[in-house]
Amino acid sequence: MADENNSGPLAQLAEQDTLNVKVVGSTPTWPILANSQELGASNYTVKNYELIEHTADLGIKVRGKDPKDLFENAASSLFDIIARRKKKEIPEKKIINIKQSADNLEELFVNWLNELISLAFSKNIIFSDFKIKKITENNLEATAVAEGMGNFKLNKEVKAATYHELRLQRLKNGWQAEVIFDI
Repeated sequence: MADENNSGPLAQLAEQDTLNVKVVGSTPTWPILANSQELGASNYTVKNYELIEHTADLGIKVRGKDPKDLFENAASSLFDIIARRKKKEIPEKKIINIKQSADNLEELFVNWLNELISLAFSKNIIFSDFKIKKITENNLEATAVAEGMGNFKLNKEVKAATYHELRLQRLKNGWQAEVIFDI
């Protein structure tokens, strides 16, 4: 478990008593930050996800209104876990185009997250924004905004997204995924 100095944006908001989680049924609905400047970010939003307890690894349950939104929210959640911004100045940003192919949507989901992890650690960057431009059952085209890792404090090293207990499902009001990360 992360200590206070390594807490992510949700924990920081909870400590400041500014995180107002709306509970609908048994599923909390996470808010979007009205004032992203509080966390030192220019376009930071808190996405729809929650952590899943797992014996040795870390998991998330993430939601989205459609597959594009689900994949974007999963990527944002992943990097929320990996790092938090430590500098308030406007960083130099780089746009990276990403294409992935797979045999099915579940494989595409895992490939997408693992490609982001691989690019982040091989290029010493942290991704801060994602845009899925096109997605089908087997392919995706996306852009991701990257910043130098020096602008962030690392919280957790995530090695990979796994297929262990992986679930992608369409709900009546959107999509939901559960994924376990190897840490």
